[in-house]
Amino acid sequence: MRTQVSVKHHPHDDAPDTAADFRRLAALPPGAQRDALRDRIVEAWLPMAERLAGRFRSRGESFEDLRQVAALGLVKAVDRYDPDLGNAFESYAVPTVTGEIKRHFRDHMWTLHVPRRVQDLRNRVRFANQDLAQTISGRKPTVTEIAEHARMTEEDVQVGLEALESFTALSLDAELPGSEDGYSLSDALGSADPALDTVIDREAVKPRLQALPERERAILYMRFFSDMTQSSIAEELGISQMHVSRLISRCCNRLREQVMRDAA
Repeated sequence: MRTQVSVKHHPHDDAPDTAADFRRLAALPPGAQRDALRDRIVEAWLPMAERLAGRFRSRGESFEDLRQVAALGLVKAVDRYDPDLGNAFESYAVPTVTGEIKRHFRDHMWTLHVPRRVQDLRNRVRFANQDLAQTISGRKPTVTEIAEHARMTEEDVQVGLEALESFTALSLDAELPGSEDGYSLSDALGSADPALDTVIDREAVKPRLQALPERERAILYMRFFSDMTQSSIAEELGISQMHVSRLISRCCNRLREQVMRDAA
């Protein structure tokens, strides 16, 4: 027997009055009659889904693909809607369809790759938000409420919420919010510290320095750590400046060769 869906309209042409049909759908057992009624409810609400898809035109995705994504979101909304909670279907379907479209953009058009775990957290938070929207009115669900509903930790909820708000990358040349002097993100980024190379070189040469004869080790210390001149070192040790120069050159060459050989 053919089931007729009511076509009484709300002020908006794409918002049909299907309250009675949803109550009948909830009471029907699985089967052909229920499937037919479900399909007709979806068909009645398709204009609204297409209108929502139209809001996302000119964002790099074809309108036909957006229509299909919106239709998928509408089907999910019809399947999850609970008329016993007392909320109008439109108040639940609009964020569900919009969320499905945004999810499509996030899954297929991210500027940067998002780890699978973060995508899963985002989806769980999004579904929890949609479910809680039926029972909470006038405000957004809190982190604690989402965590309890989705059985997540509050830390994971925070990660999921941040992922919901993230889609495109910010240009390094973009001026930071609140900046009045053109201060950009690139100005806040650090750079490689050349002193790090010095640390690596120092650690590499340390055991070789310790293996030098005491006099040669003392000469290198006075020259490179005490910043003494070759003349001062020669006077300190009672040898010629030429001898000091030869010892420094020979020690440095030997250390360089040994360190390079160790690295190879």
